[in-house]
Amino acid sequence: MKLYSYFRSSASYRVRIALNLKGLSYDIVPVHLLRNGGEQFFPEYRKLNPDALVPALIEETIEDTQVVTQSLAIIEYLEETHPEPALLPSDASDRAYVRSLALSIACDIHPINNLRVLRYLVRDLQINEDAKNAWYRHWCIQGLTALEKTLSMDRRVGTFCYGDMPTLADCCLIPQVFNAQRFDCDLSAMPTITRINDACLALDAFANAGPAMQPDAE
Repeated sequence: MKLYSYFRSSASYRVRIALNLKGLSYDIVPVHLLRNGGEQFFPEYRKLNPDALVPALIEETIEDTQVVTQSLAIIEYLEETHPEPALLPSDASDRAYVRSLALSIACDIHPINNLRVLRYLVRDLQINEDAKNAWYRHWCIQGLTALEKTLSMDRRVGTFCYGDMPTLADCCLIPQVFNAQRFDCDLSAMPTITRINDACLALDAFANAGPAMQPDAE
């Protein structure tokens, strides 16, 4: 397998965690989102992913070459093709719960704070660096505050977001916490999220997926 990835991309980070948790071998193909105007816009990459986003997963078999884009679609693909260890519970209602946590991050928090949005704020709307960072912190803290409340109230939360084994929800949470810390978001009122983050980062699968461990890290 090949994973087209950028070391600080939280979407790529999610997939690296999932691949590591499943013990799958993969090669990183770096796609620098800032260098040379953004390597994601190069024609050769856009042939793989017309959206010009990372990550993209390539899996080659004797019969075919499979290209999968969008981080959650990639993780669901891995779950179906390499089901052990499972990243989703066996019970339908619990699967919905885990997916709801993941989607609250991947669909509500992350999209309005990702690189292309931040660049638009600065380059096109002429917002200064302080205002850009305030935008980031506002939406990130608002989303994580709601997630903290959900996690703190649900009996299914254990060492991780669901019980005592990492799931899709943890794959999404840890990159978002990394970004929140990078932008100096105040997480002091989020003890459940902080505890889960610490538990995850104690595992090699999460630690080795971190941005600083990637071949393109700067």
